[in-house]
Amino acid sequence: MSVAFRRDSDEEHKEPKFEIPLASGPNLVTARGLALIEAKVTELEGAIAAEAAEEPREVLKRELRYWNTRRTTAEIAPPPEDGVVGIGSRVRIRLAGKERVIDVVGNDEADPHADRLAFSAPLANVLLGAEAGERVDFNGRPESIEILEVSAIPD
Repeated sequence: MSVAFRRDSDEEHKEPKFEIPLASGPNLVTARGLALIEAKVTELEGAIAAEAAEEPREVLKRELRYWNTRRTTAEIAPPPEDGVVGIGSRVRIRLAGKERVIDVVGNDEADPHADRLAFSAPLANVLLGAEAGERVDFNGRPESIEILEVSAIPD
């Protein structure tokens, strides 16, 4: 019989399952970010315990491995200096004539729709180290970003 017609098992023909990729660089988080990671680990452990089917449980275990790694490698970012943008800062800016308030956070707690930007995001990255009253260039735009106010993200 030709090898083309032989079928050893269904497992041979499935797509390989790769681990969830981790962001490069340090895993800097805020205290809130670390709490969110802890909550996610707890949630996944409960979901795995409650899941009876093997395939969905394996998907959950894969996700749990990712979050356990993020928890293990998490480093709470040092608090930024007063008035200087850093991880854990709330920044009020003016860009293209519009004001916007941005929280600079760790990668895992970022939510761009809620203006919570990861420190590695291009906009947040250009703000790091700047102070109120400064202007910073962003993506070669003709107008710069004016930093109006810098404070700590409230708890």
